[in-house]
Amino acid sequence: MKIKDGFIYRQVAGQHVVIPVGENIADFNGIVNLNETAAFMWLKLQEGSSQEQLVAALQNEFDVDAQQALQDVAAFVQDLRELKAIADE
Repeated sequence: MKIKDGFIYRQVAGQHVVIPVGENIADFNGIVNLNETAAFMWLKLQEGSSQEQLVAALQNEFDVDAQQALQDVAAFVQDLRELKAIADE
């Protein structure tokens, strides 16, 4: 999976935000605020991580068990699909 072109991630005043650009503005008018965990997963997805790689990365970075990491990744990926921000590769 990978973040589609047309979304810009920035850290502004200690906040993690995603801003749609180009054609994505028509589909999503606003800014997405990410917490620390979501920002971590966003950056991993920019690199093209699979769902399994995201789960492993969350476990390593945030010391959570596999079940919690799997639930968090599944929820985040679903949110991104709804925003049309993710592309399966």
